[in-house]
Amino acid sequence: MAATVLTVDDSASIRQMVSMTLKQAGYSVVEASDGQEGLDKAKTGTFQLVLTDQNMPRMDGLTLVRGLPAYKSVPILMLTTESGDAMKAQGRAAGGNGAASLDLSQFYEVFFEEAAEHLAEMENLLLILDPDEASDDDLNAIF
Repeated sequence: MAATVLTVDDSASIRQMVSMTLKQAGYSVVEASDGQEGLDKAKTGTFQLVLTDQNMPRMDGLTLVRGLPAYKSVPILMLTTESGDAMKAQGRAAGGNGAASLDLSQFYEVFFEEAAEHLAEMENLLLILDPDEASDDDLNAIF
């Protein structure tokens, strides 16, 4: 069972790049073009990871994250061109648990490394939810 990722960004090229890379890695991806659309999709779907931009029209990433209390146990990563510690702290205070400063030259290296770590954690948790597909060694490693 592939993890499903919600990616929220007003830049179509960033959404496409993120979506394409995650799909090639075997994940299901749902895209939203701004925070309001992302919030609407999060309320009607189930996601194992949320990736959101900060600066978007209609609803920014911080407001989106604050609107996702049901996702408090789900990794939420904020992508932002703002590299300061203040923005990262605001994202964490809003309920996000990771931030990646978006520099396109470092995009794949930094962002996907962090996203892969969170997805690996979620895949381990998914084994617990479907123990029929997990081997005894998998279950013993988790517990």
